[in-house]
Order: sequence, then structure tokens, then C-alpha cells
Amino acid sequence: MSFLLQFSRLIDRLNTFVGRWVIWLVLASTLISAVNALVRKAFNYSSNAFLEVQWYLFAASFMLAAGYTLLNNEHVRIDVVVGRFSKRVQAWIDVFGFTVFLMPLCATVLYLGVPFFLQGWRSNEVSSNAGGLILWPVYALMPAGFFLLLLQGISELIKRLAFLAGLIDDPTKKAETKSAEEELAEAIRLAAEQKKA
Repeated sequence: MSFLLQFSRLIDRLNTFVGRWVIWLVLASTLISAVNALVRKAFNYSSNAFLEVQWYLFAASFMLAAGYTLLNNEHVRIDVVVGRFSKRVQAWIDVFGFTVFLMPLCATVLYLGVPFFLQGWRSNEVSSNAGGLILWPVYALMPAGFFLLLLQGISELIKRLAFLAGLIDDPTKKAETKSAEEELAEAIRLAAEQKKA
């Protein structure tokens, strides 16, 4: 089991790395959107390529960060009933969900998505919009994102089984740390207090 836990930590590090870099795609998409709006208003010029690159970046941020989101236990859950159960029962529910729903879904999307991407790549398919971009990079996001999600599902399954075996603490317990917003608010409050003093 120690080898599996090491493998789980490796997957966690991979998805943490991807998740922390993918956040910048949201900023890039926002900046491109703002520049596109300014150019359209100021120079009466626009291109479908600007719109499509925003879609690509936004799609990439969601697809590639799915594993990171699962790692941080931030996917939408309905805990009205499950939250009342003990941590062991919740872990068994997660084991069932990962093995019966998550992993088969990811495997199915990979099975169907990889040939779809390869077909677009071989044909160098281009968007039907005037001035549109090539499509295979965005087609690659689906198998890449679901592969990262599948890996994280395996990691979470390993951690739940290790927890049930008594080898690790509760993997769903979050560290009591402040969010980025809370840290920023604290820094602003401290700066304001220093100015007063």
C-alpha cells in the first residue's frame, strides 16, 4: 500500500502543478476579451479568432483543472444526506462513486475523445467561422482533462482505501487556512491600520 500512496502523492503533485498554472488561462481569456472589446469599439474591427481563443482558454481552464478540483474536494456535491453519515461511511460512498461512476465515465470519454482528437489533428480541421482557428488543440483538451481527472480519481480511491484501512488520516479534511480573498482582505486591513498609526 505504501507504493500506492506514493503513486497517489505523485498524481496529487501533478494535478496541483497543472491547477496552479491553469488559473492563468482565466486571466489571459479575460484580457483577450477586454482587448477585443476595446479594438472593436475604438477601431470598428473584430476577428472570430479573438473570440475563439477566449473559448479555447476558458475551456482549457475548466477541462485541465477538473483533477485539481477533485483533489481539493471542490466538485459539486449534495451532502444533505451523506454529510450525516460517519467519515467511514462517507469514504465507502466515495469508493463506490469513484469505481462505479467516475472512472468508467472518464474511460468512456477517453475511448471516444482520443479518436475524435486524432481525426481533427490528422485533417487539420479549422473552424467554419471566417478567420477561425484550427480545432485540434481544443479537441485535445477533452482527453487531456479527463485523463487528469481519471488519474485524480485513482489517487482519491487509493486515499479512501488507505483511510478505511487505518493507514492515513481523513483525506477529505481540509487544512484550516485562509483563502486568497481572506489573505488579501487581511493585508488591506493591516495596511490601513499602519497608515492610521
